[in-house]
Amino acid sequence: MIERRHAQEGMRSRALYSPCGTYRYGLERVWQDAPGPLLLWIMLNPARADERRNDPTIARCQRRAQALGFGGMRIANLFAFRAPTPADLRRAEAPVGPENDPLLLRWHGEAAMTLVGWGLHGAHLGRGAEVTARLTGPLHVLGLTKGGHPRHPLYVPYRAQPRLWRREGAA
Repeated sequence: MIERRHAQEGMRSRALYSPCGTYRYGLERVWQDAPGPLLLWIMLNPARADERRNDPTIARCQRRAQALGFGGMRIANLFAFRAPTPADLRRAEAPVGPENDPLLLRWHGEAAMTLVGWGLHGAHLGRGAEVTARLTGPLHVLGLTKGGHPRHPLYVPYRAQPRLWRREGAA
């Protein structure tokens, strides 16, 4: 795994990639010198954010994590394949990535709170249900889609607060 770091204006960032760059396994942002608790987001797949810049989803997740009082956040995904659209993700031959699950499970174990939000596309290859079954301890959501999938944070208003997810029949 390749680790790239960046620091600017009090923000420390790191991103974890496959050697070929096809997969981004994790992204971390820490904004406090003595970091408080970390929030883990588990979403669908990485798009364009990296150790230096946010995309719209990561920017929104960061603002929400800061408003909730966390000292930093980590981003992991059901699929580590870097793709800007769900259609691109569905075309990938091996979208999970060989080092994705160990990191996802480790970060979940280290997080003060895990917020899941992969939307309806988490049903691809049964991945949402598979990962949900492997995660022990509480998971939180910002809401659910009509189909019962954890709503993606980009499409949830800031007034929505994390709530414990009852995982029976999780999607």
